[in-house]
Amino acid sequence: MAPAIVLVLVLLGCLGLVFTMSFWTQNYLDFDRSFTLANYQQLLTSPIFWKLLLRSAGIAALVTFISLLLAYPMAYFVAFDAGQNKLPWLILFTLPCWISYLLRVLSWKLILGYNGVVNEGLLQIGVIDEPLSFLLYNPTSVTIALTQSWAPFALLPIFVSLEKIDRSLIHAAGDLGDGPFWTFMRVTLPLSLPGVFAASLLIFIPTLGDYVTPALVGGPSGPMIGSYIASQFGPSNNWPLGSAVSLAAMLCATFAVCLFLAGSDRLLKLFR
Repeated sequence: MAPAIVLVLVLLGCLGLVFTMSFWTQNYLDFDRSFTLANYQQLLTSPIFWKLLLRSAGIAALVTFISLLLAYPMAYFVAFDAGQNKLPWLILFTLPCWISYLLRVLSWKLILGYNGVVNEGLLQIGVIDEPLSFLLYNPTSVTIALTQSWAPFALLPIFVSLEKIDRSLIHAAGDLGDGPFWTFMRVTLPLSLPGVFAASLLIFIPTLGDYVTPALVGGPSGPMIGSYIASQFGPSNNWPLGSAVSLAAMLCATFAVCLFLAGSDRLLKLFR
């Protein structure tokens, strides 16, 4: 209980500091602690903020969708077809998570770079005459790197949800005349939706605010809202504005998550 209280207090303390600082302004190295809404007024009229926020939400949603498409079949295989070898398969599928996140992202520069593995391979087999320059430093490369990094995290909640399904319900659907496809659509998929929704939140929230991946493989056309926040606390040296951007992005993410939870709750009720 005590560690949980400490974590909550530290979290609230950090959020309180960011909230308070968002109403300040900064003059070079000094803070002007006079209350002001200038930072929020700047955000509301800033096309850069809204553009980066919408781009970040779009990339995070796409990464979540692709990760679910990749993770669900793997989780289904482990839950229903792996037999007594479930643990080895889970370890194999989550093995990339054992490697440093930074190294995994940097490896995509070697794979998608101008002289990377993809270009060299295509040149060797004669598909292209010169290296492709559009593979790296764009939103597509950011999406690929984020998907590879986060897809294994989607597998576990989906697997747990599939593992809890009563197998007698699946057999009953077959006895009533449903084939494998309709058994999956009417029994397996609806009962596994809680795991799918949990995996969606587990991926969408952190990818929305990611700034390491866009900085390494995004280039000038691939920054996200996390990159903008990091620049305010770094090169721009405008901590109050960075605090305001952080809170605004957090509120927008919270609103999106609430809409998602409301929609998922209605969807679950339709299957009941």
